[in-house]
Amino acid sequence: MASLHISISAEPIATIAGFHITNSIFTSLIVTVLLILFFIGAGRSVKNTGKSSRFQSLVELIVETFRNMVRSIVESDKKVALFTPIIMAFFFFIIANNWFGLVPGVGSIGFTEPVESVVEKTTEGTVVEAGAPIQPEPVFVPYLRAGTADLNTTLALAIVSVLLTQIYGVSFQKLGYFTKFINFSNPINFVVGLLEIVMEAAKILSFAFRLFGNIFAGEVLLAVMTFLIPLVIPMPFYGLEIFVGFIQALVFSMLSLMFFNLATIGHGEEH
Repeated sequence: MASLHISISAEPIATIAGFHITNSIFTSLIVTVLLILFFIGAGRSVKNTGKSSRFQSLVELIVETFRNMVRSIVESDKKVALFTPIIMAFFFFIIANNWFGLVPGVGSIGFTEPVESVVEKTTEGTVVEAGAPIQPEPVFVPYLRAGTADLNTTLALAIVSVLLTQIYGVSFQKLGYFTKFINFSNPINFVVGLLEIVMEAAKILSFAFRLFGNIFAGEVLLAVMTFLIPLVIPMPFYGLEIFVGFIQALVFSMLSLMFFNLATIGHGEEH
């Protein structure tokens, strides 16, 4: 019987044309397909003005909520129309991955594979040939793992967010946006520009590790509690992780929105 195994990195479950498909990539693909189908259905529902339905009302409520939330920060119809879709995409992709990791079977259905323990010297001082198998130990590898519990996924989301910040900055301020980073008008502005460059890089690390750390820690907590005391005891922790998953998706989206908006505002310009 395989013992409790927690891996900080995603495990490969298949190989296609030399490319390893990890359980987190597989889960992210499933979540992406489900979201695409949902929004296709939502778009068709909204276009169907002939009759109203509960699903259409729900979609309109969601969109209007996000539009109002974005408008409360940017206070510009042009920016609302520009930022709302990407903020919604961030939020729903992250929260869907966060909550998908809590679905029964995710993280608990998989396969076991033997991992050979390799040592070079035993406690008795007997030297063992490197690479020699000592005792195969079965390790459980789940087929599914929340995409946001993989640092590669959160890092990609962070890079996209910071890259879009630069794109929006250039789009609104043109080449003047780069004076934020490169300014030779005086020594103070030059140093401030260098700090701005460092801060942009720090945003990537902050975004990536905050989201990854919270979701991965939650998965570890649930895995340990379920392994030690199944069924009853882990239930309150599931409720906690549902809340944490929502908060982390909201925090990532709102921070991205604020950075987008700040990038479009020139020096000395106000909302």
